[in-house]
Amino acid sequence: MEEIQSQSDNYRSSSSSASSPASRVPSSNFFYLRKPGLHRQPISFEDSPEWDTDIDVRLEEGGDSINVATTPASPSLSKLNSGSLPSPPLPEGAVVARKIAGASVVWKDLTVTIKGKRKYSDKVVKSSSGYALPGTMTVIMGPAKSGKSTLLRAIAGRLHHSARMYGEVFVNGAKSRMCYGSYGFVERETALIGSLTVQEYLYYSALLQLPGFFCQKKSVVEDAIRAMSLSDYANKLIGGHCYFKGLPSGERRRVSIARELVMRPHILFIDEPLYHLDSVSALLMMVTLKKLASMGCTLIFTIYQSSTEVFGLFDRICLLSNGNTLFFGETLSCLQHFSNAGFPCPIMQSPSDHFLRAINTDFDRIIAMCKNWQDDHGDFSSVNMDTAVAIRTLEATYKSSANAAAVETMILRLTEREGPLLKSKGKASNATRIAVLTWRSLLTMSREWKYYWLRLILYMLLALCIGTVFSGLGHSLSSVVARVAAIFVFVSFTSLLSIAGVPALLNEIKIYACEESNRHSGALVFLLGQLLSSIPFLFLISISSSLVLYFLIGLQDEFSLLMYFVLNFFACLLVNEGLMLVITSLWQHVFWSVSTLVTIHVVMMLSAGYFRIRSVLPGPVWTYPVSYIAFHTYSIQGLLENEYLETSFAVGEVRSISGLQALRSAYDISPDSNSKWENLLVLFLMAIGYRILVLVVLHFRVGKNESIVKFCRCNRDTDNPR
Repeated sequence: MEEIQSQSDNYRSSSSSASSPASRVPSSNFFYLRKPGLHRQPISFEDSPEWDTDIDVRLEEGGDSINVATTPASPSLSKLNSGSLPSPPLPEGAVVARKIAGASVVWKDLTVTIKGKRKYSDKVVKSSSGYALPGTMTVIMGPAKSGKSTLLRAIAGRLHHSARMYGEVFVNGAKSRMCYGSYGFVERETALIGSLTVQEYLYYSALLQLPGFFCQKKSVVEDAIRAMSLSDYANKLIGGHCYFKGLPSGERRRVSIARELVMRPHILFIDEPLYHLDSVSALLMMVTLKKLASMGCTLIFTIYQSSTEVFGLFDRICLLSNGNTLFFGETLSCLQHFSNAGFPCPIMQSPSDHFLRAINTDFDRIIAMCKNWQDDHGDFSSVNMDTAVAIRTLEATYKSSANAAAVETMILRLTEREGPLLKSKGKASNATRIAVLTWRSLLTMSREWKYYWLRLILYMLLALCIGTVFSGLGHSLSSVVARVAAIFVFVSFTSLLSIAGVPALLNEIKIYACEESNRHSGALVFLLGQLLSSIPFLFLISISSSLVLYFLIGLQDEFSLLMYFVLNFFACLLVNEGLMLVITSLWQHVFWSVSTLVTIHVVMMLSAGYFRIRSVLPGPVWTYPVSYIAFHTYSIQGLLENEYLETSFAVGEVRSISGLQALRSAYDISPDSNSKWENLLVLFLMAIGYRILVLVVLHFRVGKNESIVKFCRCNRDTDNPR
């Protein structure tokens, strides 16, 4: 305790000297928090009153939310905000957004353990308690790896399957799970569809989420656009995938939040809403969220750092460090808490910067580097405190403070009586979702020139190159070997060229993972939608490339044989697309997906029967199972059977040999007249098999990454892990 007291006194003296008017004069263009009615005066902790608040909680019978009436005994945070950021008057004819019925959220003694997550302990969050009320913004703040996102996911019921949660979570005073549509969760990084406009993207999201008629969802989308201040960007492309210009990062972040607002959730969880945003975009984002909270929605989000203006918009703050709760309560009470613990915030420093400076253990390394240095003012007075001591001091001060007792009292009042349960708003049917995903993917393909139309052009150019190289072969016996080479090169090289579509498939999987985590889609729905939307594009490639090659290399001029060639190549592309989906779903990384696919295709090409006939391939590995797994084998064999099975070649004037005998030394085909249809059937079965494998991979690989822990488990005894 003597060590803690000495460190606190040292820090208090350094902060006081740093904040004195003699040492630092406020700049004329510096923004900081101020009391209402005082112009350009910083917060003074010495003469600040106690920020006590009398909170009245009323549970309405038959209602949809908990009404919270707040009567401040002194200048409140809302007055502070209104003094710093006045709300502009509404223009004439402006549409006022509809109110949202919020819900109270309480977490009590919440502990989350992840084995091996932390070196010091497997407890990522330790006995955290707090609450969030309708119409307010509750922020979870702390340095990196302090447990912010884990606590947010624990409250929302979206923990990873390897996590174990202890404690209780209450929604409107009841330990019940959050139903579909009653809450929204926005990830830190959300995949968007760059080739759609903001309005189109939100409209398709509404079709995936909401039941009912199409016309009813347009008004919901318009409300979400207005709520997130995106009216000026409604008809602009999101960008960021193929288009060089798109929405700025701040607007893209607001689009991802607007996607969850189409359900009009009672509670909205956001992981790092200011992630990768500059100061202006961050302030605009928080003002927008403040406006959303004023409509009645309950907002809970994490944040790493904020400016002074942004900090003034928060209603309540939960401060974490190494999983420990150092403070929970009103925002300005946190400033008072640090001052009472001996760490007052200097005049010219942002409160969030000051908090992180005091509790971030990474600053200890800076202390070690700077302990022998001096700046223009002498010692590094702002970095001369051991953060471990500060954390222990703040934690001990909070546990014995009136704030902690007030939080316990508030939690008791919010949980002593159960309010109305949140009801599910229903969801779109699977048939509707499949149709929406199919149409959305078709629209995306029609606009993604880089990954779709350019691929079509490349396929045709490749077919033109192969056709011109092998043109003028004739129909003599000597042309058989060259024509076999042409078909092998065409099937193998076009399959390799398909790998150029890996980035597009990877983006689709990311979008699916994001939508599946919020239960907007499912593995089977995504798979069927992707299959139905890819069929027209693959058929267009197959018929255009086949027409170019077929006549250039002089294959038989019969319509039925041409149609089989097109159908065989289409099935080959369909199988290859399924293989790409499997590998991309497994790796979820462009480099490793491309490398794996190239390796697989090379191995399949070696065992396809061109370089060595299948009958003479080494038995282990190459014949069984590689040559039977390679789809090249069935495609090439079917195309050669289609061309040569019912033909003959004259040898001399009186003797002739069949096409099967002519191919004997070049490629191994079956003498059965129906074998080409059997090969085509095998290709379609392989396409189905790869899709089934994709379904399994999506369930275990992507689904496990997005798995959630249901709130219904809160009904168990808290001594048992969930």
